[in-house]
Amino acid sequence: MTTSTDEKLPFLMDLQTNSKAEEIQALRSEFEKQSAPGNRVIPQTKFDLAYTLIKSPFKKDQEEGLKLLHELYKEHPARRRECLYYLSIGNYKLAQYVEARKFNEILLQMEPRNAQSLRLRDLIDSKVRSDGMIGIAIVGGLVASVVAVGFAMLGGKRK
Repeated sequence: MTTSTDEKLPFLMDLQTNSKAEEIQALRSEFEKQSAPGNRVIPQTKFDLAYTLIKSPFKKDQEEGLKLLHELYKEHPARRRECLYYLSIGNYKLAQYVEARKFNEILLQMEPRNAQSLRLRDLIDSKVRSDGMIGIAIVGGLVASVVAVGFAMLGGKRK
């Protein structure tokens, strides 16, 4: 792993691993302790929980992780760079490609040569193209079915 400024965020491969339930529970417990009345939530604790939730295989956890990242983004301007990246990743994992692209493009405006964001943009674009082709194939199949049924019905009326 290189250590240039553009390489400080984890590689996409790191996000293909799932969080363990124990990791999530430990971070959630710490977050809840810090959230108790009279305490203050440390931004790093909130970020760690959000990051771990996004890596969860469960949609509900991923959505909670995105919510926490949105809060961090608004509350802590110094954390926006990493929040943008993980908002992109989280939305990508939830197949919300428009949102994923939006957050990633904001990061790329800030850092046009950010290697992870450039790779993520390629990944998002590839997925959108792939899903678009699948959608076209499904619509094409439905149209062909309707046409076939129509011909079958017309053929039956001619007798």
